[in-house]
Amino acid sequence: MITNTELEQKGNLFPAGLISYEHDQDTINFISKNGVRLQVTVLRDNMLRFRYSTNGIFEHDFSYAIDEDNPQGFNKLTVDDNESHVEIITEKFICRVAKDDLRVGMYELDGRKILEDELGFHWEETFEFGGSFVKMSKSSKDQENYFGLGDKPTNFNLKGKRLSLWNTDQYAYGKDTVELYKAVPFYMGLHSNICYGIFFDNTFKTHFDFCQERRNVTSFWADGGEMNYYFIYGPQMADVLTTYTDLTGKPELPPMWALGYHQSKWSYYPESKVREIAAKFRELNFPCDALYLDIDYMEGFRCFTWNKDYFPDPKRMVKELENDGFKTVAIIDPGIKIDLNYPVFKEALEKDYFCRRADGPKMRGKVWPGECYFPDFTNPEVREWWSGLYRELIGEIGVKGIWNDMNEPAVMEVPGKTFPLDVRHDYDGHPCSHRKAHNVYGMQMARGTYEGVKKFNFPKRPFIITRANYAGGQRYTSTWTGDNVASWEHLWLANVQIQRLCMSGMSFAGSDIGGFAEQPSGELFARWIQLGIFHPFCRVHSSGDHGEQEPWFFGDEVLGITKKYVELRYQLLPYLYTAFFHYVQEGIPILKPLVYYDQEDVQTHHRADEFIFGNQILVCPVQEPNVQGRRMYIPKGKWYNLWNNNVVTGGREMWVEAPLETIPVFIKEGAIIPKYPVQQYVDEKKIEEVQLDVYYKIGKENSEFYEDSHDGYEYRQGMFSHRTFKFTGKEDEMILRQHKNGKYSAPYKNFKLKVFGLPFEVKQIFFDNEEVKPADLEYNDEDKSFIISKEFSELHLVG
Repeated sequence: MITNTELEQKGNLFPAGLISYEHDQDTINFISKNGVRLQVTVLRDNMLRFRYSTNGIFEHDFSYAIDEDNPQGFNKLTVDDNESHVEIITEKFICRVAKDDLRVGMYELDGRKILEDELGFHWEETFEFGGSFVKMSKSSKDQENYFGLGDKPTNFNLKGKRLSLWNTDQYAYGKDTVELYKAVPFYMGLHSNICYGIFFDNTFKTHFDFCQERRNVTSFWADGGEMNYYFIYGPQMADVLTTYTDLTGKPELPPMWALGYHQSKWSYYPESKVREIAAKFRELNFPCDALYLDIDYMEGFRCFTWNKDYFPDPKRMVKELENDGFKTVAIIDPGIKIDLNYPVFKEALEKDYFCRRADGPKMRGKVWPGECYFPDFTNPEVREWWSGLYRELIGEIGVKGIWNDMNEPAVMEVPGKTFPLDVRHDYDGHPCSHRKAHNVYGMQMARGTYEGVKKFNFPKRPFIITRANYAGGQRYTSTWTGDNVASWEHLWLANVQIQRLCMSGMSFAGSDIGGFAEQPSGELFARWIQLGIFHPFCRVHSSGDHGEQEPWFFGDEVLGITKKYVELRYQLLPYLYTAFFHYVQEGIPILKPLVYYDQEDVQTHHRADEFIFGNQILVCPVQEPNVQGRRMYIPKGKWYNLWNNNVVTGGREMWVEAPLETIPVFIKEGAIIPKYPVQQYVDEKKIEEVQLDVYYKIGKENSEFYEDSHDGYEYRQGMFSHRTFKFTGKEDEMILRQHKNGKYSAPYKNFKLKVFGLPFEVKQIFFDNEEVKPADLEYNDEDKSFIISKEFSELHLVG
């Protein structure tokens, strides 16, 4: 890999002095003396786009990452010509472009520096492939820290790290593995309580150096393509992240069953084994919503086929599993077995849908079926064909979700474990080699899958999960962290990776709970379940090479612990579903690292263990064996211990008891947490009552509760219920007001309100401005609970 220093010492490196510039509505074009052009486009008051051309000509503007519906528009744009620079002023910040070398600086309106180019843009021609290495270097402040880059299995704070983005099948990867399954070239910098973001939209192999080679320089570069990046100003991290997620797109709301507990293995077969697993879950009253079928359900690993010896009547099996509350999720890989008697292969061959090498032959590689060809998912015609292949699997057999794997793309027994770089791709009408298309191959496969599942599962919502992805792929699919290991280090990695994915726009993510490779101890499995139930995607998955990994395999003690936490997951589904609502509507991450929660507290810049689940639940997993507690950092505010209701004050580190049956969980003071009764699967029961847990606070706090029918698209026509609870607490008075939007009304009539920490004895109760007797609301003084109509406007307690 070329180093920073090598790239900077080669010739033809820097833009020469400015010849001229032109301002056209939202775009300013700069032309330098050596032919370099810089195009700065104002997209929003807090976002600029920078494109550089080394030959004066920009390529066609096309990106898989950018959402076509991303909101654009700004309130102010002024361009001033100064002696040494051109100044671009928006409502939020100032951009200065130096006239002598086109170096760029970003400043707050009061002049404080946000970010400045170090050497700025430079490049080196690559005669082997054509085009250039393109590079950007930025100055870094001593106290600056960095966050993002997708699924990287390394320290949460990236300061001092050097990483590459090249989607790679990494079985049993370890800490600090440089290249993994996803390429998300987005990071956030934070210094002086100012946060900004950089999205480097380049699908070639990209590289990021966060002050490793040179202490005060951060740089990013690519092995080809264009220097094309977006600068996003905060100053709050939340503003940066929601703007980035607006830019690259948000998913649609998943069906609620996709948020339940899922069980998988490589592989559950034959049908009798699948039924045995399903029956055991129901026998133990252990909640589970989905069972997964890995590659052994297929005939010779041929996609879109069934092994009739193992699964003689898949439609009947899938239907009977569904009747018992289990959704079936099936794996589909990109490799299509070379077999003229295989209809999928024959049709793709006849239509010329497979990838070709540079000199014309089809790309051939070995994966699970043996020798395979691979569809070119960057061709829209191929994606349309691929989506149609799901007609039988989804529309006729009734499978509810699809799991795309091996789509980095992974190829066995070849150097680099992927396609040769000369393989050609359509790239939606912009033909290119695999050097450019590699990082988006898995994303475009998931896109075609999403379109097919959505089409044939309608009017229900689709569920897709993919291993490989690129920025913007969250529009189509959920994801997981790939082939991890049953080790304590990987429990720590799972915690860090999911937080990082949430900070990279990909919140619908989880890990293989318990570890894919090797076998966890019962203690490790229990601790992993305790973490996994707080991840947006919750699935146990293992290779099966080292033993079973169902919850009951580890004995009664571990079974009891894991069941307790999975039941807690099901109780918290309305809270999690509300967090998903904010993610898909506003781009707000479902998990919030402490630095996101409170960037002003420098202690949070280096914390990775603790995170906020949704908006109001603080979680800190136990990540070491044989311990009865741990030290954890409590962020600002006051927090109730979930298990004993003790209140602790934040802004400090403290010891927390955590025997094997306990994970440290705290609820924000003033929060109102909606809870469903425990169910064996989503919508098993007709819910008669929703519990609202109220955590008392002297002061004010707002909470929210989103509901709809849990599947389908009626919510888009207003058939939803979005409740805002406004809590006000005093020493001898509590007021709870409710405001509701939407036309949906759930079948239950009442809330059960439980108040924790109520500091006074209730003497009067006013309900919707009328005084009522405690008995009218079934008031229980022992647990401070009330039964009230879900349509209440105000509850007022007086001491």
